[in-house]
Amino acid sequence: MSYSTINPYTGETVKTFANATDADVAQALDRAQAMFHTWKDVPVAERVKVLQKAADLLRKSHTDYAKILTLEMGKVIGEAEGEVELCAQILEYYVEHAESLLAPEKLSSKHASYTESWVEHVPQGILLAVEPWNFPYYQIVRIAAPQLAAGNVLILKHASNVPQCAAAFERLFREAGLPQGGFTNLYATRDQLKAIIEDPRVQGVALTGSEGAGAVVAAQAGNALKKSTMELGGADAFVVLADADLDKTVQWAVTGRHWNAGQVCCSSKRIIVVDEIYDAFLEKYKAGVAKLKAGDPMAASTTLAPLSSQGAVDDLKKQLEQAVAHGAKVEVIGAEVPSKGAFFRPVLLSNVSDDNPARYWEFFGPVSQVIRAKDEADAIRIANDSPFGLGGSVFTTNIKHGIEVAKKISTGMVYINHPTGVAADLPFGGVRRSGYGRELTGLGIKEFVNHKLIAVTDIDGAF
Repeated sequence: MSYSTINPYTGETVKTFANATDADVAQALDRAQAMFHTWKDVPVAERVKVLQKAADLLRKSHTDYAKILTLEMGKVIGEAEGEVELCAQILEYYVEHAESLLAPEKLSSKHASYTESWVEHVPQGILLAVEPWNFPYYQIVRIAAPQLAAGNVLILKHASNVPQCAAAFERLFREAGLPQGGFTNLYATRDQLKAIIEDPRVQGVALTGSEGAGAVVAAQAGNALKKSTMELGGADAFVVLADADLDKTVQWAVTGRHWNAGQVCCSSKRIIVVDEIYDAFLEKYKAGVAKLKAGDPMAASTTLAPLSSQGAVDDLKKQLEQAVAHGAKVEVIGAEVPSKGAFFRPVLLSNVSDDNPARYWEFFGPVSQVIRAKDEADAIRIANDSPFGLGGSVFTTNIKHGIEVAKKISTGMVYINHPTGVAADLPFGGVRRSGYGRELTGLGIKEFVNHKLIAVTDIDGAF
């Protein structure tokens, strides 16, 4: 595994980084464990001062942080700026709410033996975070903010193509006042990753990534009897009902499929439109995609970024070739893209029959599927016909009815009149092959704490 910054726009290798040595790993674990013994006893109100300082530092140098994102994985600069601000908002969410979320919960036991009982949320120790390249900062802060507030400490193993993003966040937390060992970036190898998981001082693993990576790490965590959370792939349904505002819905569909160049686990990968408005929707959708402009992601005028790497381009091309081999059709619907760099021209994938395995794949890039449904019931059926269950959306002018439809879609998240999104004060996670566990809000901060019961009695005698 080679850690390198390769600019997706130019193909230039900017910088390479040496893998961590076994001695580096041992030192990181020792420092993290030593730090935990101190950090766990720091009051929550004091812990979150570090988070506030980190948020302030992000905002102070937001352009510098954003440029690292764009350099390493190609995100257009406006989206990179947005990611930096989102991270600051998540940090501040826990500054405001961590103390109340972690407050002891009093129980009302009816057993006469116990005069008082409650549950405390106690930090457990070192957590390993294994994170992907598509949102290099956001994925870090989604686990780091709640778990540092809870009193745990973290070791980060980031994706090999965003090493400078990983290093930037380690520096950020140190500059914010988090002592050494509280958050450690390691350029670890896969073998080292397994050894870290098996170390008895490590209490849990949080992974965001592919199904394949999730299966390996979840198995390793399970063998070591460690808790894990998994945020994996998705093929979110974007359900368009007959009464949807067509122009607004098309705008959201184009955005929902193509933000971050379509490299989003919860992007709108399956656009399901009822027959009554299908033709009108498809015509407007193609026109909207054709307006996207590919180019230098540092330029404000660019609306379609390159993919994260040439390897990502090659993988997407192979997927389409396999889909076509099973009877699907591919139509180019995007404007021309630069010949240099990891660009992928947007296409429409259609005629994907029930027996085509591509029907159940995730396409991580600007590949659209606009699927005709006979009616609303058929749209719901198609939406649920997926091994994934991350997010989804329903578009309608009847909000009450939209909520009824949303309740019938089997995913971890459903949005009404908006593509599946992210926010500091909303939980994130899915079901089935999209993973398990939740990040953000009160659900996220309690994933890796010991929910410890304390019960008091003052009577004599036996049970």
